[in-house]
Amino acid sequence: MSPESETARHELDGRIKGSSPLARDTVHVPPHPHARAHESAIKHVTGRAAYIDDLKAPADTLHVALGLSPVAHGRLTRLDLDKVRTMPGVVDVIGFHDVPGHTDIGPVFPGDPIFVEEEISYVGQVMFAVAAESHRAAREAVQATVVEIDEQPACLDPVAAAERGEFVRPTHVQQSGDWEQALANAAHVVEAEQFVGGQEHFYLEGQACLVQPTEDEGVIVHTSNQHPSETQKLVAEVLGIPFHAVTVEVRRMGGGFGGKETQASPWACIAALIARRTGRTTRVRLPRADDMRVTGKRHPFHNRYRLGVDDQGVVQGGEITVIGDCGYSPDLSDAIVDRAMFHSDNAYSLGEARVTGHRARTHTASNTAFRGFGGPQGMMVIEAAMDDIARRIGEDPLTVRKRNFYRPGRQMTHYGQQVDQIALLKELVEQLETSSDYWERRRAITEFNAESPIVKRGLALTPVKFGISFTAKHLNQAGALLHVYTDGSVMINHGGTEMGQGLHTKICQVVARELGLDTDEVRITATRTDKVPNTSPTAASSGADLNGQAARDACLKLKERLFDFAHEHLYKDQGLDREDMRLEAGHLVAGYGESERRIPWGELVQSAYLNRISLSEKGFYATPLIHYDRNVGQGRPFYYYAFGAAVAEVSVDTLTGEYQVDRVDILHDVGDSLNPAIDLGQVEGGFIQGMGWMTSEELKWNDAGRLISDGPATYKIPTYGDLPPVFNVKLMEGHPNSMASIYRSKAVGEPPFMLGMAVWSALRDALASLTDYAEAPRLDTPATPERVLMAAEALRSRYDTAQGAV
Repeated sequence: MSPESETARHELDGRIKGSSPLARDTVHVPPHPHARAHESAIKHVTGRAAYIDDLKAPADTLHVALGLSPVAHGRLTRLDLDKVRTMPGVVDVIGFHDVPGHTDIGPVFPGDPIFVEEEISYVGQVMFAVAAESHRAAREAVQATVVEIDEQPACLDPVAAAERGEFVRPTHVQQSGDWEQALANAAHVVEAEQFVGGQEHFYLEGQACLVQPTEDEGVIVHTSNQHPSETQKLVAEVLGIPFHAVTVEVRRMGGGFGGKETQASPWACIAALIARRTGRTTRVRLPRADDMRVTGKRHPFHNRYRLGVDDQGVVQGGEITVIGDCGYSPDLSDAIVDRAMFHSDNAYSLGEARVTGHRARTHTASNTAFRGFGGPQGMMVIEAAMDDIARRIGEDPLTVRKRNFYRPGRQMTHYGQQVDQIALLKELVEQLETSSDYWERRRAITEFNAESPIVKRGLALTPVKFGISFTAKHLNQAGALLHVYTDGSVMINHGGTEMGQGLHTKICQVVARELGLDTDEVRITATRTDKVPNTSPTAASSGADLNGQAARDACLKLKERLFDFAHEHLYKDQGLDREDMRLEAGHLVAGYGESERRIPWGELVQSAYLNRISLSEKGFYATPLIHYDRNVGQGRPFYYYAFGAAVAEVSVDTLTGEYQVDRVDILHDVGDSLNPAIDLGQVEGGFIQGMGWMTSEELKWNDAGRLISDGPATYKIPTYGDLPPVFNVKLMEGHPNSMASIYRSKAVGEPPFMLGMAVWSALRDALASLTDYAEAPRLDTPATPERVLMAAEALRSRYDTAQGAV
């Protein structure tokens, strides 16, 4: 780094509290009645929380290794496994023709063969599986394979695939008004394109499962899995047995982020096949490099926009096109590209607009769900446009963003849903604008950049409006099973899965709140398909909304039964009103004042049992109001919207492209929080993961289609040292959800992820200072130092040329 750059860096560090990246400001969180620790927190930190590899298994458990395709596209002409079968320790070898049932395990649409039959579609596609007495023996046996492949050209470019019409699913269009006329009448037309990179899930616990054969024809599947019911279905279909013969259990995952929604099922299917064939428990655990090669990522996107704006920078209309790189098969790409289209407006009214979404087929692993589910990729196009419009008209980007927010008279989205709580979005941004000292810092940064030719600072405030619900309507349902035992202890089970996000903790809190108990008296059990059937995946930020309401429904039904019993048998002659009964502080309370009567919870439960009153109940919930007609591209796909905003400040060395994130301020909307301690953690973690996607997490394939960023040495997720020295995170208060969600809370899983876009926008802001803020650079993501440097050099070159011409 140059001496001038080093001096500026020290000055900056002196201005910001806590120059060490490990010494960050913390926000004091006042005590809150619903702030509770994660139900497994102590188990996590003491190592007692059991994950798949921790489960005890029989001594004769088999271990599986996979034979993977070495090419991206071709035809399998020979697969000789004879030598593999004779290798030491090998017990079984299976391929396509050994599957007794279905061979296609596509989760929604066909296209995902469990093993290669002839056509090979990506490097890492599974050709066969080996089961041996040890994992080492299985992996060594795979190397003895004799394989011949007629290799063919591979397509790795989604734009070229789209131009050729090579799609995994049909193109979809959403349109509102006459977008062509809006462009023709506009004072300015702003257009650009961008590449938005993908992202590896990089869960700490990789893909893993343990499958035990049962005494009949079935299996019990222990799996790290976000969608147990789908895995139950696919395992049953592959084995050719009824669904009820398969039980899938998930106690917890060591991270998921969407990567275990559909892509945990293939390994369970393979292990189940071997377990049934051999009669032995079978374990699959993918090594990290294999895991990264064989599983899909966040979809990379190529986005284009052409928008007409007035002299104030207000969007009048235009067109947006998004091209999702789907990989070789549909997987969940239809819904993911749909959500990118739904969120291509983010928090802004597009006016009269057309949004087109293409689903391109390429010869890579099938890309899949990832936190945000296409929403982040869609938001990127309009956030880029807001910066570009600001530079065109010479205004601060925040001013332009605020002018374009959804507002009275402009509340309808391009897909026909009215945006509610628009005043909340305005208030949230204004609060953050004030608390972060946005305008004072903007003035200081502008002055700094005018005097500093090398190190440039940038500032950006970006909002988030994220729709909550599965866009596939039938998935918006959940069930729960509640048991009360005769000692008064309570057991709850529901269809959601725990991947560290605190869902089980929140469900326990819901049950405790309804029954008037302390959360310590409520125990939650592993998610199992034989307890709550036909469950939806834990995804779409809907886990607490759906399962919380289902658990509450079970509690309400049980309470009504207990109140009826108490009124009839315990308070029959005391003249107490049935409607005045309530459960609180471990008691059934009836009446008020001097006439109040209390019965301890345990005594109530004992009395009910002795009088043959059922102490078990099931609950169910289905989200109301939502609908979407894909034939016309209009509807109400979301029950409500969650909002948030982040301010990021960065420093960029424009001679090297290196940069640091100096400060971040976040204000996020969670309605009336179910658990503010957990929600704050979700906001912090979501932002950091989003920042990683925007900056350092770069996926790289070679020309042959092989993933070369297949481990932590070549793929860089953010670490603790990447935290901003000043990191202020706060939850919005006093704004309950306007919809009847669980206790008027809002989802918090995915929306904070998109707050990370503020860092990317701040980098563009810093670079724009090289042209005296006349131009925003194209900065594809991830915005690695290399890309930042190239953007800086391109800006300098164009600006110097323009100045010379003048």
